[in-house]
Amino acid sequence: MRSDSGQHPDERVWAAFEAEVLPHLDRLFRFAMWFEGKRDDAEDLVQETLLQALESFHRFKPGTNCSAWLVSILRHVRSNRQRTLSRASLVNDVDDRIAGTVPFVPPMPQGLTDEEVLAALKRIPQQHQEVILLCDVEELTYKEIATALAVPIGTVMSRLHRGRELLRDELVGYSHGAQWRRAER
Repeated sequence: MRSDSGQHPDERVWAAFEAEVLPHLDRLFRFAMWFEGKRDDAEDLVQETLLQALESFHRFKPGTNCSAWLVSILRHVRSNRQRTLSRASLVNDVDDRIAGTVPFVPPMPQGLTDEEVLAALKRIPQQHQEVILLCDVEELTYKEIATALAVPIGTVMSRLHRGRELLRDELVGYSHGAQWRRAER
């Protein structure tokens, strides 16, 4: 069955999907690459995300934030994959870790390389990594992050604040370790 425009309904859906989703593919891949670390795994994650997005495209509302919608799908796909891989993994209680921190905020170390900062970011809990990446790297607003992660804005602000504290602690700890190693030489 063809419509007045001469296109089959499936062709119209596919064209709308391409127009909405493809402009966000690079950002989605960068986000997947950050979490997966390996190109093949990131490509698989993006492919599965796009498949899920296509299957649920009828729920997408044109004019809303497609990037946040895709990130939300990617997170669900990744979460389901991780749950399947490790049903009984234990995660440190973030609140316990934060409660043990000293209220003094040490200055950020100077002269850190990008690799050192990225390694420190990888060492903090994933929920904090996500918010820091979406806010500080992808420059999404708190509201867009809240939509993408399906959490309240207050949770976004809390995770961002705590994540930055944890990242600062990691970087300061690394800096002290690097200074001690230099002094031993």
